[in-house]
Amino acid sequence: MENMYLGIDCGTQGTKALLIDGHGKTLGRGYAKHSLTERSNGAREQDPQWWLEAARAAVQQAIKAMPKDTAGVVAVKGLAVSGQQHGLVVLDENKQVIRPAKLWNDTETAPQNAELIARFGGKDAYFTRFGIVPLTGYTVSKLLWMAEQEPENFARIRHILLPHDYLNFWLTGEMRAEFGDASGTAFFDIRTRQWTREILDEIDGGTGQLFAALPALQAAGTLGTVLPEVAKELGLSASCLVAMGGGDNMMGAIGTGNVREGVVTISLGTSSTVYSYSERPAHDPTGNVAPFCSSSGGWLPLVCTMNATNVVTGTVELLGRTVADIDPALAFTSPGADGLVFLPFLNGERTPDLPTARGSLHGITAVNFSPEHLIRAAVEGVTFGILHGLDLVLEGRPAETIQVIGGGARSRAWRQMLADATGATIKVPAEEEAGCLGAAIQAMVASSPDGEARTFAEIADEIVLCDEAATCRPDHEQRAAYDEARVNYRRYFDQLYPA
Repeated sequence: MENMYLGIDCGTQGTKALLIDGHGKTLGRGYAKHSLTERSNGAREQDPQWWLEAARAAVQQAIKAMPKDTAGVVAVKGLAVSGQQHGLVVLDENKQVIRPAKLWNDTETAPQNAELIARFGGKDAYFTRFGIVPLTGYTVSKLLWMAEQEPENFARIRHILLPHDYLNFWLTGEMRAEFGDASGTAFFDIRTRQWTREILDEIDGGTGQLFAALPALQAAGTLGTVLPEVAKELGLSASCLVAMGGGDNMMGAIGTGNVREGVVTISLGTSSTVYSYSERPAHDPTGNVAPFCSSSGGWLPLVCTMNATNVVTGTVELLGRTVADIDPALAFTSPGADGLVFLPFLNGERTPDLPTARGSLHGITAVNFSPEHLIRAAVEGVTFGILHGLDLVLEGRPAETIQVIGGGARSRAWRQMLADATGATIKVPAEEEAGCLGAAIQAMVASSPDGEARTFAEIADEIVLCDEAATCRPDHEQRAAYDEARVNYRRYFDQLYPA
């Protein structure tokens, strides 16, 4: 059997696993759901143990049908982990988890985020000194929250990891961090690719406790091999290499071929992200564009909105409908939903930075007071936030082609809306689990024999394929209607959030 590679994606809702061969052919898949702790004060938390249990189940499913070697295990050559960004995993001196991980969509720490920015002189000063402006959800404010709200737990911190770092630790026993995921902490300088001690000293009073708890940094490459006991649990060979992996957006970029300039990816998941590979760090003092590093060598300017498919699916379920009703509803209604506007901030919002914002409906009339209009207004509200992010990432340049991934990409009518509203051709990768595929590609690059090393771009060109039947080309006659609908959306937004 030729070489096999495994990509594991630990997301908010669950963990997925994808097994491919060296040509990108899918050999197996697995999935296991996570629980999620949600509280009305904005807290969003998970026990890291849930991730390990889900990873075991997903990997075992993915390799179930594969032939076993003489040792009774599946000989996977390499694997890598894609993980939800920004989560805070803290361990004590015995390397045991201290408390549940606060996640990317946790807005309980919004006051601490604002406090940190103020301590360093405001957004402009923070950006000038550190090359990034922290937004609510980034890792840094979670540490200040612990210092203020859980001082006993804070005092026990000896190791600070991100979700994918913790999975790597479980797999290999190694604690190391990678540039892409580390750049989402806001205590990492994206220009020098080093941890920023000054910020952590501000939180711990200069004791050095937090800086000493950080893992060593390493560029994408090999982290180690799977620990024998973990390999046995998973059914893998103990010779299986583990690559560094990265954040889910960084792995999604690799999995959509977004490893060279000119490629745009939009992810329509629980949250939405828009990003495009760059050879230069982003320069946005407002903080709206996250100046992240990529996990393939460059940078990955990114905008994240915290409300996407959760708003749309929540709306259709509230109406007693299913996701199958989304496309008919969009076909039945016109751009702009006859004036009905849905500001979809059910989880607060990250871009724009409005952690305490709430969702609202505007412009309800006898004409648009229908389930179909409400579904369209939900989809448009999410979409217009995404398109604002796209404008920021591209700095006003038009997009010619956009790769769309995530659950929302399954809706043809939603893809057509994106095409019509942007004037771009919308493509869908044949492998919809882009995070898993990106992780598997990274494992492929890391495990290439010396002298036979292949680049991310070379491998992506070969195995990142598009589903041609899913491609949507713009109807340019609809562009003006969507432009008008975006203006109307912005009018209500500016009334509620004039700053």
